Amino acid sequence: MRVRRTAAALSLTLAAALTTGAAAPAATSSQLHYSQAEFPTGTTTAPDGSTLFTDPAGRTLQLRGFNVDKYDETTEADVRSIAAHGFTLLRVAISWNRLEPARGRYDSTELGKLRQLLSWADRYGLLALIDFHQDVYGPQFGGGDRGIPVWATRDDGLPFVPDPSDWFAGYFQPSVQAAFRHLYDDPDLRQWQAEFYTRIASELRGYRSLLGYDLFNEPFGPIDGDPTDPSVLAASSAVLEQGRLAAMYQRLIGAIRSVDNRSWLFVEPTVLVGQGVPTQLPGFTDPRAGAPRLGYAPHFYDTAVENGADWNPSDGFIGAYTAAITGYPRAHRLPVLVGEWGPPNPRTPGNTELVREQVAAMSGFATGWTMWYWCQGDGGYCALGTDGRPAPGDGPAFAPYPIALAGRPVTVSFDGTTYTLEFSTGQGGWSELAIPPGARVRVTGTPVAVVDTSRPGHARVLLPRARPGTAVTITVTAGS
Repeated sequence: MRVRRTAAALSLTLAAALTTGAAAPAATSSQLHYSQAEFPTGTTTAPDGSTLFTDPAGRTLQLRGFNVDKYDETTEADVRSIAAHGFTLLRVAISWNRLEPARGRYDSTELGKLRQLLSWADRYGLLALIDFHQDVYGPQFGGGDRGIPVWATRDDGLPFVPDPSDWFAGYFQPSVQAAFRHLYDDPDLRQWQAEFYTRIASELRGYRSLLGYDLFNEPFGPIDGDPTDPSVLAASSAVLEQGRLAAMYQRLIGAIRSVDNRSWLFVEPTVLVGQGVPTQLPGFTDPRAGAPRLGYAPHFYDTAVENGADWNPSDGFIGAYTAAITGYPRAHRLPVLVGEWGPPNPRTPGNTELVREQVAAMSGFATGWTMWYWCQGDGGYCALGTDGRPAPGDGPAFAPYPIALAGRPVTVSFDGTTYTLEFSTGQGGWSELAIPPGARVRVTGTPVAVVDTSRPGHARVLLPRARPGTAVTITVTAGS
């Protein structure tokens, strides 16, 4: 019996033939055709002032994908499934502690796992952003085995009292504050950190899939005063971003550039950007030959939702965040790649709306994003439910999008049943979109359009007679 596809079907999957892990069918890469994610070689400025990635042909790129939280647990089937769902990017969290467990001694097994993951990304046409990850500094403070190693932790013997109900409160503990201060200030720790970054960049520089590096996950540092006072937090964040953190980023940019002239290097603001506090980071110098390859990688989290609440659409979060996030990258002409976003439970009504609003907002200010994170389960940030389909509420993250566009996007909309992309054409060439299998693609605004949907989950559109600047609309609707 034929069943008509519904709005949910359009949102659900870009390649229903594959799900994750054990649920994936036994197809080989030679039997399937994966999009080859284009490495961005440059940028262009959109009419609204945002900076977009471009490929060698001048097409604007959208990089979308997922965090793979524990690279040693990520399987080839996971990587294959992400690619088969039409995504092009992985964000890979790595740990200094695990890769260099003792000063100067690197764990060959851990390095091998990381190289294996990038080999899979190569095979399935993905790009990978390596995230130098930390949460509450490192394992000295109860963060498991991730973060900055104990041998690089100096807490001045100050107390640390964990709060099981609020892991983030650990950042305010005197010992953690001291550890960050030493990391930023002590010459030997600075040198050891730079050596670690140089070693990792040297190990990974040969992979086609390597997009680049997120230099420091969710940076934090010393707070001068009461951390429960928002004004104190904002002032301390500004001092950190303008001083210690900026100096760290410039050092680490230099460390990676000593061995890698190709990769993109992304700086993060403090997490206060999620509360509508604009970053005070300065501009940075890229010593590579040619145009700079620097970017901005904020996170997009609502504090109340992170603490278990259902999102309140009237709280002003989306507007405040967007206003806080756009000024800095536009002033410094940096592409924005949102490194983490997504509610822990998208199934509640408010959080379902939050996902929809976040995807729409990022289409306006970001040239890419990676959702937190790729796993299969019932809640706990997992993008896929237990059946291997997108988790209820996460559908908009799986909606159609332009992988590579022969022009500049103007407006994008998705109402759950119809995806509409308006763009201004460039110098010609193929545009490529991720679409649901069986979807219909219609092009208006130009008399001649070649549309190729022969590959499941993928559409190619050629406008051979469109003059640069022609207004074109591509509409994607579910097939029946």
